[in-house]
Amino acid sequence: MLDEPGDVLGAPRRVSLRHAFRALNLWPFPALLVWASAWLLFALLRRLGVPPWLALLLASALGVAGSLWGRTPWRRGLLAAGFPLSLLCSGLGGAAGAMPAWAWLLPLALLAFLYPVHTWRDAPMFPTPRGALSGLAQAVPLPTQARLLDAGCGLGDGLRELHREYPQARLVGLEWSWPLRIACAWRVPFASVKRADIWAADWSSFEMVYLFQRPESMPRAVEKASRELRSGAWLVSLEFGAQALAPTQVLECANGRRLWLYRMPPSRLEQDPPI
Repeated sequence: MLDEPGDVLGAPRRVSLRHAFRALNLWPFPALLVWASAWLLFALLRRLGVPPWLALLLASALGVAGSLWGRTPWRRGLLAAGFPLSLLCSGLGGAAGAMPAWAWLLPLALLAFLYPVHTWRDAPMFPTPRGALSGLAQAVPLPTQARLLDAGCGLGDGLRELHREYPQARLVGLEWSWPLRIACAWRVPFASVKRADIWAADWSSFEMVYLFQRPESMPRAVEKASRELRSGAWLVSLEFGAQALAPTQVLECANGRRLWLYRMPPSRLEQDPPI
């Protein structure tokens, strides 16, 4: 009988640990943790009298090891290069003393200001490349004055590309970061840019929703689009496809990326039966 309460209490504990592990993987938390760990190791080694070149080598090696945490090549590159680049930009070289430690909190504060914790589950600020949506209007003809949404518009590069393809469309951009929202509204006066949570906003009035998110957020986008978008509307995702859906069409971009097109209601891929 004594084992049963332990089993009951163990389940919530396992759930909590699972949620904690997921929270640790929210970008950019891995980057902040790896960079901070490398800096702490570097400072400790220098305090212990380790030669600068060796302290730099060991701290950089820690960053390289931490880069295995990254799920994509560019994240792994940021994790590995963050410490040596920050050391180089500081001008410290082999001496850790010319710049106060608290000064490194300033770029972190700026990052949190532009990229609030609320949005860490979404994509980082990574602009839609010029020409990435070329051919979209030909593949998906839309009526004049159609309503198009850029969910997570950042500085407005995606809205600019949508405007090139659909110059008569009514464009709406949603961005949670209010500094980015202000900058985006200034850059794209032809669009209506609002500060809003893309996951709480209603997508039902749009003929097309464009995303440049991340692989982890695509299942959530698929679920929301399937629930809210009307029949015949489109979900368009740059680079990352929806694993559970069969694309209506896939466009090859000039820079090697892919543009995944899904017409609602989506066709779901058949799942292999459990063995």
